[in-house]
Amino acid sequence: MQMFPLEARQAIVRRKGKVLAGPIDLTLQGQGVTIVIGPNGAGKTSLLKMLHGIARLHSGSLEWACPTVEARKRQSFVFQRPVMMRRSVVENIAYPLRLIGVAKAEARQRAQEWAVQVGLGHALKQQATLLSGGEQQKLALARALIRDPAVLFLDEPCASLDGRATREIEEILIRAAANGTRLIMSTHNMGQAQRLADEVIFVLHGKIQEFAPADQFFTGPETKQGRAFLRGDIVE
Repeated sequence: MQMFPLEARQAIVRRKGKVLAGPIDLTLQGQGVTIVIGPNGAGKTSLLKMLHGIARLHSGSLEWACPTVEARKRQSFVFQRPVMMRRSVVENIAYPLRLIGVAKAEARQRAQEWAVQVGLGHALKQQATLLSGGEQQKLALARALIRDPAVLFLDEPCASLDGRATREIEEILIRAAANGTRLIMSTHNMGQAQRLADEVIFVLHGKIQEFAPADQFFTGPETKQGRAFLRGDIVE
């Protein structure tokens, strides 16, 4: 079933009367890696939650090319600080499959395979809450990817990780994209954005200031805010 394009039209997310994101007009196609950038508090997370559907629209519309119910079944979200259940690594990874009725033995087998893929094969029986930050993020990725989502949203998944862990996470994401998973991800790391992005969304004050192919944005942003942001200036 075709999910894309994803179209947002005058979409607005509010909380306690404050606009967190919007109005957003955006069309995303079904291939590649979209990186969302902008200063802290710009609305990156709110935009991702809007597109994913976990932030309710105050007004406007958000439409997939397929019924929304079907679209939501085929996407996953990885948060900056993933929640670990007080269970083993393999049980954490298997959990999404158990939720949709996959038999326990099959779910555990597939979870073990994914643990190996993300570099956690040595920690299958370890309690997930005792993992390092980088290992927990790997687990979160395996848990998100085990259902083979068509779209994976990620909210600054490497924000608190060191260089080695960041590289390992990026390798997992590159493999996922190569296997056909559509990635829509926010980051504050411009090096990471340049390494991963096919296209860039630059957000400021909850609005999209620029949406362009990555090479075009990084070589010549159209807005003065975009140019200032890339220089490392404070953008308000």
